[in-house]
Amino acid sequence: MKNFIQEFKTFAVKGNMIDMAIGIIIGTAFNKVVNTLVKKVLMPPLSLLSPGVSLVDKKIVLREATEGIKEVAIGYGELLEVLVDFGIISLTIFVVLKFINHFKDRAEDPEDKTVATPKDIELLASLERLMKQQNEILQNKEK
Repeated sequence: MKNFIQEFKTFAVKGNMIDMAIGIIIGTAFNKVVNTLVKKVLMPPLSLLSPGVSLVDKKIVLREATEGIKEVAIGYGELLEVLVDFGIISLTIFVVLKFINHFKDRAEDPEDKTVATPKDIELLASLERLMKQQNEILQNKEK
């Protein structure tokens, strides 16, 4: 049990938990922005396509409401709104990750002098060069 507590302290102090919490907070805030964008900006113009009814309220009624019995309906308008939310969030995450990966690839390329290469990548690149030189020397000795 003591080892488990020590591992948890190490995990929390290294920043993993803090990074995760920050990501969740930013994700929640971003979700609110996207929900508002979809509900208040995108859906009203789409609702104009269906006269007199908000697109979110669109549904296929399977059973009408009667006294004591609730209506049974498939709410496809609400599904459409959620799909638009999902599409915007997915597209945004894709673009951000593509942007991050572009700069990560440039930073890890030891030949690219426009971006500072991390020390570990420089070290690996120099080790790779030394190993190639050593292999060439060994191959020349064998001939």
